[in-house]
Amino acid sequence: MDMHLTAALRGAHRQLAKRRPWLGDLALGGGLTAFDMLTLLARHPAPSPVGVLLWGLQTLPLIWRRRWPRTVLCAMTAAFVAFEVVDPVPGKIPGPYLLIFAGYAVARRTPARSGLLWTALSLLTAVATDLLTGRTAAPQLGSLEPVTATTFVVFYGVAWLLGYGRRRIALQADRLRDLNLRLGEANGRLQEANSRLRDANEDLRAARERNARQAQVTERARIARDLHDVVAHHVSAIAVRARATDEVLQDDVADGRRGVARIAATADTALVEMRRILGLLTAGEDRDGGAGPAPEPSLGHVRALFAAVEAAGCRVTAELDDALGALPPALQVSAYRILQEALTNVLKHAGGTDVRVVLRRGATALTIAVDNGPAATGHRPPPGSGRGLLGVRERVAAFGGTVHSGPRPHGGWRVSATLPLEALA
Repeated sequence: MDMHLTAALRGAHRQLAKRRPWLGDLALGGGLTAFDMLTLLARHPAPSPVGVLLWGLQTLPLIWRRRWPRTVLCAMTAAFVAFEVVDPVPGKIPGPYLLIFAGYAVARRTPARSGLLWTALSLLTAVATDLLTGRTAAPQLGSLEPVTATTFVVFYGVAWLLGYGRRRIALQADRLRDLNLRLGEANGRLQEANSRLRDANEDLRAARERNARQAQVTERARIARDLHDVVAHHVSAIAVRARATDEVLQDDVADGRRGVARIAATADTALVEMRRILGLLTAGEDRDGGAGPAPEPSLGHVRALFAAVEAAGCRVTAELDDALGALPPALQVSAYRILQEALTNVLKHAGGTDVRVVLRRGATALTIAVDNGPAATGHRPPPGSGRGLLGVRERVAAFGGTVHSGPRPHGGWRVSATLPLEALA
């Protein structure tokens, strides 16, 4: 219980000293002055009013010890000297017991060098006054009583050391509070930076997810285009060949059987290419027979493409440059697919007709041109989705090229595309 009461009183004192510091100084200076004066008045015989006044002036300045500690020390030292010289109360010796409060205030409230100088001056003045008035005996190093110069030095030294120690503690506490404030600010900035970093990481993760989804969509679209090109081309060839076979089957069974064989070979080719394209979706997985996917098509395979179209009834004339095989693989794949889609459109919309193909490598671009004659008599084009020419435009746009398609002046259709070679430099 006593410990709690002591802690409560100590806390109340700290709060009072922080909020109303002048109240503590008033209590010390005023209370000590009142106590000393009342004690002096109780003497017999009663001292004179001058003596009581001079006695009270030695402690009254303590009321201002926080604001003007050096002035308070000077005033109290002057009052001490006046009391010693006037000697208004016979037998009353002030000693150093009141001056040490001012010495403590100077050491506590002023820089060490300045405080030590003022305290030393006050000590010398007080000791000199006591020695000159004959109130103190010679210094005795082994005793503080009676009052001697030794007594003054010890009490002044203890008061100054206590004040200087409290000043250092207060300065260290202020530095510690300032450091805590700076650490708090730095911690706040660190938390803000961490929050921004977390937000940036979330944005980066979301961007990666978006990019991954976009890459997946793009890859699926590419595979869909390839699948469309393969299926449309070969199925169109199968449809055209099936109609032709149906017409000759009754008249020439042998020729009809050859047509059926071509249909089967075309279907097999379509299945092989579809397996290759679908194999891209299961890359890395085990496949039947352990065989990998077939190689990507290139301009070295265009002869087989022409043969398939000719088997469907078209008559193909081709003009091919010899340097096509030196083109980059990506450009060859796109050029092959563009040519394949153009020939598929010929089979769909014109059937067995004349076809002229031009593949020319210039200094800055690769030119692809497919011209076909008018549709064969009685040809019925199957319905289309329009994805073929859209795929051609997308492939050409990927290389920054141009594409043109439209009817020819004397019948038929023309598709031409230009793929710049600088895009691959």
